[in-house]
Amino acid sequence: MIARTPFILASGPDVEPIDAAEVFTDNVMTATFGVGNDVELLGGSVSFDSPGAVELIDLLPSVVVIKAKSTSASSFAWLLDELDREWQSSQVGAFAMCNDLLRMIFVHALRHHVLTADVADLNWLGGLRDSSIAPVLRAIHRQPEKIWRLGEMADIACMSRSSFAAVFKTRVGQAPVEYATRWRMRVAATRLRNSAESISKIAASLGYLSDAAFGVAFRRIHGKSPGRYRREA
Repeated sequence: MIARTPFILASGPDVEPIDAAEVFTDNVMTATFGVGNDVELLGGSVSFDSPGAVELIDLLPSVVVIKAKSTSASSFAWLLDELDREWQSSQVGAFAMCNDLLRMIFVHALRHHVLTADVADLNWLGGLRDSSIAPVLRAIHRQPEKIWRLGEMADIACMSRSSFAAVFKTRVGQAPVEYATRWRMRVAATRLRNSAESISKIAASLGYLSDAAFGVAFRRIHGKSPGRYRREA
């Protein structure tokens, strides 16, 4: 799935924008506009397809600003310098290096956002800031086929069942078992979209003993049967 969101880059809010197609007429990869070297912009994109991709993108702000005085600034400065050097070099593997550096920049930006944003704005990402809840989220994501019980998750968090349930709901916005079920259904939806596996095989791989039980759970989360979801996707 590819999303294209229009945006404008400008040195001031009152500057009349120019269509990028005009600026990049001669070379779609690099362009110079005006005179002097006052501003240099590096652009890139990261694409990924995972069960939580849509939910993650929906939670991210349109802009993440990394200020020079922040603790994250030094890492970004190094990564951007390396990206600039690799982009302008003609060394073997430069293109692959640029792709890897862009992914690292995205991960650092995501970490910065999770660590600095208001917890109320993070939704389930807020759980990653809690040392007790984060291991539980990682366990759920690693084993979507497991039918997670409240006691098992509380043990991972080293908390009592009641305390864990309350903290998880506060940090993530959903009850633990409900979150695990929704994650399992997101994994199922990804496989239905991106693979040719039969519905029965997907259901069995995610811990369901029958297609009927899988269908009921899938319909409750996605509002349609697995077969209809696959056809429409």
